[in-house]
Formats: sequence, C-alpha cells, structure tokens
Amino acid sequence: MMMKPAGMMRKLLAALAFLAAPAAAQPMGSPCAPTEFEGTRFTLCTVEAGQDLRLFHSDEGGLLGSFAAVNRVLAREGKTLGFAMNAGMYHADREPVGLYVENGQQRSAIVLPASPGNFGLLPNGVFCIAAGRFAVIESTAFAAAPPDCRFATQSGPMLVIGGKLHPRFIPGGDSRYIRNGVGVSADGRRAVFAISEQPVNFDTFGRLYRDVLGLPDALYLDGKISRLYAPGLGRSDLGFAMGPIVGLAVPNQP
Repeated sequence: MMMKPAGMMRKLLAALAFLAAPAAAQPMGSPCAPTEFEGTRFTLCTVEAGQDLRLFHSDEGGLLGSFAAVNRVLAREGKTLGFAMNAGMYHADREPVGLYVENGQQRSAIVLPASPGNFGLLPNGVFCIAAGRFAVIESTAFAAAPPDCRFATQSGPMLVIGGKLHPRFIPGGDSRYIRNGVGVSADGRRAVFAISEQPVNFDTFGRLYRDVLGLPDALYLDGKISRLYAPGLGRSDLGFAMGPIVGLAVPNQP
C-alpha cells in the first residue's frame, strides 16, 4: 500500500529527529544516548558484533541480581560494565522464565505454549549472542533449528517480527509501563537496547524499533521492573534483585 504524503513526511521527520538527538547527546565513549519518539523519552544503548556482550545470572556464590554484583564479577578480569539492563522475565526465585543460556551452558529450557501475561503473548522470541553476530528469533523457529548461542534469553512478546509489528498490538493502547527491549539489524552485526523513560504502550515501543531504528526483529524484555546501568550517563537504577542481566564488559580504564 502506498503511503500518503503526510504519512511519509511524519516518518521522515521522526527519523531525522532520532538521527540528530543521539549524536548531540551521547557522551564520549558511552554506548548509550537519550532520544525521543512521539513525545516519549527513551535511552538507547548500541552494541556492535565483536564487543564483549554477555548475560549474567549467578556465579558460584549464587544469584547476582544487581549491577554492582556483576561489576564485582567482572573486576576479577580487570573489566567493568559499559552498560547493563535487565534481560528477560523471571520467577519469584529469580530463575529465568523460558530459555536461558550462559557461557554456552543451557540453564533453563525453551517454553513454547501460550500462557497468561506478556511472556506468553505469542509470538515470543529469543535473543541470541553468537560468535560474531546477534539474533532475535521467534521461539518456535528457534526450537526447530537452534543456533549456536554463547548466551541466549527467551522473553515475550516479540515487538517486531520480520519487519512487521506483533499482530496483537493495539495502536493507542492504554497499557503503559516503563519498558525495555532489544532489536537486531538485518545483518546481525548490531544490537540496540532501548528503555523508555516514561510509560509507553507496546505499539509505540514496537514502532520505535521498526520505523525509526529500522530493525527487522525486536524483542520485549520486561516492564515495570526495567532498569538501566549507564555510567557514561551517570546512571545506575536501583530496585529489587533481578534475574537475568545483559551487559557490555569493557576494560577498566587505567
């Protein structure tokens, strides 16, 4: 269907606003930057393939659960977090809901049936960190032909699937929360993590990924409990212990 001229102009203006904002606001060396889309503020954190992006849940001492605990683990390697955020849903005991793979070891199996809540709002999906690339893959497709993921976390719903919004999203929907997610470029070389700074509905969040960031596949990670650690922005959100955490490990500065 051909887009009307007014619609094309709105898309163009949104894209230009996005491209201008991060470049002006991003601190030197920080992977994260603020932007705005349709009156809602977001923070975006971008990772390129080859950077040391990992998932963290627990170590020999048990649940990590916080950005500070992850930094203590990384300190043993002479590294620290460049940024981090919560990375998927979890049970009351902080164990992951659905598939979870850490350092090549599967700790929790994939879950395919529909269920109540956002996780079971099918289609849901898996974020995979593999050698030299990232992927967001719909869960049944992932289960049919599992790729070799060093790290993986299942969550839901999918925000964007093959360039299309999740079919259950409602434009102007009134379910609004602080939300975070991840989208991956078509070549798998770039992953963009987003967290809203204001309550946002699924439709707006999905369109940020599809229409502004131009990412063909994106996955919702969670809402209400969403938190960000971004030292380049002077930010370390506080809250209760988390389950899975995704973070970029970078060398300590001398």
